[in-house]
Amino acid sequence: MATYAIGDLQGCYNELMQLLEQINFNDQDQLWFTGDLVNRGPGSLQCLRFVKSLGDRAVCVLGNHDLHLLALHNGNGKKANSTLEPILTAPDRDELMHWLQHRPLLHDDKSLGYVMTHAGIPHIWSLKTARNLAAELEAVLQSDRAERFFANMYGNQPDLWQDDLKGPARLRCITNYLTRMRFITTEGRLEFSASGRPEEAPNGFRPWFELPPAKPLKRIQLYGHWAALGHHRNERSISLDTGCVWGNALSALRLDDGQLFSQPCTDHPTPGD
Repeated sequence: MATYAIGDLQGCYNELMQLLEQINFNDQDQLWFTGDLVNRGPGSLQCLRFVKSLGDRAVCVLGNHDLHLLALHNGNGKKANSTLEPILTAPDRDELMHWLQHRPLLHDDKSLGYVMTHAGIPHIWSLKTARNLAAELEAVLQSDRAERFFANMYGNQPDLWQDDLKGPARLRCITNYLTRMRFITTEGRLEFSASGRPEEAPNGFRPWFELPPAKPLKRIQLYGHWAALGHHRNERSISLDTGCVWGNALSALRLDDGQLFSQPCTDHPTPGD
């Protein structure tokens, strides 16, 4: 049995199938997904159906595009684009959305020594804090408070974590750290306009993974979200979004030995923000 962590799918279903063939994926193996199963790519509906069909053999954390889809499903009033519309008109929409809305924001595996989120864990949080805050948001998503959360999810403020944040602002802040973070200040303030390479950091900001945590996590972080970064490793973290939907590749990391496998893009990249 092997465990593979796979970067952002964003609807690249054909490449996922090719990647699984490349790694000789079998019934004993497990797959971890860094989130953003959907959007931009042509096979978002197929990606959702496939990952759901794996049952306990798959772990998927929620990404910002997954949350956007759930917001559409929960009636926040925004218009779906052409890659998400097939999901919202599918006969199994409700079943798929129920499954997606019950995915975690954070997956921690002490035995393997990895913790996975979509965008990362900021240096200002301990692992315990990150787990607790992720669980707090998950509880809302899986309750009758979810519709109100999605109505208030979008926005860049507050951009600095404070323990006494309350209500929609608190939940939005947790969401933005776990699913949208790229650049951050030493005090922990987020920046949302830049999505380029680390050397393009806005003045006063640094890539979040360059800042050592105030309290060591005792895990290697796995994350996606940052296509311009590509595959990047340091002693504390590994990025796995290698920009398949932009014409690059879809990647899988075998957690047992650290070997990386990549499948080049076969579909045309699609525009998006």
